[in-house]
Amino acid sequence: MDEKRELSRLRDMVERYLESCFNGSPAHGALYESMRYSLLAGGKRIRPVLTLAFCQAAGGEPDRALPLAAAIEMVHTYSLIHDDLPSMDNDSLRRGRPTNHRVFGESMAILAGDALQAAAFSRVLWSDLSAQQKADAALVLARAAGEDGMVAGQVLDLEGERRPLAPDEIAKMNALKTGCLLEAACMMGVIAAGGTECQLHAARGYASALGLAFQVRDDMLDETSTAQQMGKTVGKDRKAHKSTYVARLGLDGCKRLVAEQTALAKQALQGAGMETKLIFALADELAERVS
Repeated sequence: MDEKRELSRLRDMVERYLESCFNGSPAHGALYESMRYSLLAGGKRIRPVLTLAFCQAAGGEPDRALPLAAAIEMVHTYSLIHDDLPSMDNDSLRRGRPTNHRVFGESMAILAGDALQAAAFSRVLWSDLSAQQKADAALVLARAAGEDGMVAGQVLDLEGERRPLAPDEIAKMNALKTGCLLEAACMMGVIAAGGTECQLHAARGYASALGLAFQVRDDMLDETSTAQQMGKTVGKDRKAHKSTYVARLGLDGCKRLVAEQTALAKQALQGAGMETKLIFALADELAERVS
């Protein structure tokens, strides 16, 4: 298998599916336009590709996991819309374009985010999976996105603007804010394939380590990259005096931590009975990303 070509194929599958969403009625025209503006703005599609890749690795057909992959991207997109709001990060650039509230207004941006979150669960429940698979996937997604998952991570992130976070708080913030959705993406892929408990456990371990590597790399790029490369404002963490891995470890220390966690992600899949080449390649790609 040519891993780069296969990852590109999975990304294309995701893009085509998302393009089919919310083409909608005139009654909802403005809302759908706002939802599609952010959902179709591009990005790396890491989470939905992980869902498809883990479905394939666990012996399933990736197209069966497409509604779940779209669901995880909808939740991620809603979180970005809300994260950019004036009451949160007050950002003006996302994925190389003006943020949603800058184009559609703050009220419509909030509603678009709300609608995307609800639509994510609709996609899971409309899928062709068994009733048990739908219930399992919806529960995984709800736990990852909710008050003990991504939202809790956002709360810690806001607290970090008012006071320096201790090392264990930084780790917890990133595990919740970034890691939870990555874990859900991988686990939902295994669920769509009808995978085993061992494979679910391995997928979660992979994603936990990958999430830390991803966040550390993100902190590095916030310091070293440009807004044009990243498609979003850079240097804002330092300006907001946020607690980051770069501030604590320096760039060299962060580079070592990314390599260490990428290796741990791969190790987590040993003995799980999955085809690992593709998901190993994705871990390496994310560790070396420049945007």
